[in-house]
Amino acid sequence: MGNFKGHALPGSFFLIVGLWWSVKFSLWHASRRNKNACHLASKITYRRLEVIEASVILLFALVGMMAEQFVPDGPQLKLYNYEDKHWDHLMNWQHATMYLFFGISAAVSITVHTMGVVPIAFDRLLLAIALFVEGFLFYYHLHGRLMLDVHVHQLLLFAIFGGALTIFLEVFFRGNILLELLRCSLCLLQGSWLWQIGFVLYPPSSFPEWDSMDHNNMMFITMCYCWHYSFALLTVAVIFTIISWLVRTKLKKTPQLEMGLLKTKEREEESEEDL
Repeated sequence: MGNFKGHALPGSFFLIVGLWWSVKFSLWHASRRNKNACHLASKITYRRLEVIEASVILLFALVGMMAEQFVPDGPQLKLYNYEDKHWDHLMNWQHATMYLFFGISAAVSITVHTMGVVPIAFDRLLLAIALFVEGFLFYYHLHGRLMLDVHVHQLLLFAIFGGALTIFLEVFFRGNILLELLRCSLCLLQGSWLWQIGFVLYPPSSFPEWDSMDHNNMMFITMCYCWHYSFALLTVAVIFTIISWLVRTKLKKTPQLEMGLLKTKEREEESEEDL
C-alpha cells in the first residue's frame, strides 16, 4: 500500500462492493415490498447471491494475501529476520492479516448460506469483526508519520469503525434497510477516501505535492472528507430511488395472471428452502 496503486486498488474494490451492496439491498427491499414484482424476492435467490458474493470476496482475499507475501520485495512468508535481528516487512504482514479476516468472513458466509448448520447472523458478525480488525491495525499503523499522513488515515478510521458498528447492529436487526444503506454509504466512503489518500500522499507526476505540515491542508482535507461522504450518500439514494422505481414499474406492467404465477412460484421456492 506504500504507493498510489496500493491505495487505488483496494479503494476500487470497496467502491465496487459498496455499489453492489447498494443495488442488492435496494432490489431486495423493493422486491419484498412488492412480492409479485419479480422472483428475486425469494429467499433462495437471495442466498445464492450471498454465496456468489462471498466466493468473490474470498477469492480476492486469497489473492491479496498471496500478493502481499510474494511480491518481489515481499517477506516471502518470513516474519523475523534472524540475521539482522528485526521483524521482516511488518507492513505487508499487517495488510495480509486484514485480508485474512475478510477471507474468514467470506468463508463463514458461504457456510451459513449453503449448509444451514451455522446461525444466520454469523455472516454479519464475522464481517463486522473483519472491519474492526482492519481499523484496529490501521490505528496502530500510523506511528512516526507526518501530520497530514496521520490525519488522512485517522479520517479513514471513521468510515471503517462506522461500518463495523453498522454491520454489528445488523446482527440483531437483520434486514433493516436503513442499516444496510448506511453500510453501503460507509463502504463507498472508504473506497473513495482510499483514492483520495493516494492522491494526497503519492500524487501522480502531473499533480502538485501536498505540504504535510500545513494546517490549511488539514482543514481542507477534513472538509473534503465531508464532501466524499455527501457524494456517497447521494449515490446510495440515487441507486435506491432508481431500483424502487424500476420494480414498481415492472409491477404495473405485469399482467395479473403472470403476477399470480410468480407468487405461486415464490411460495414453492420458499417451501423447498424450508425443507
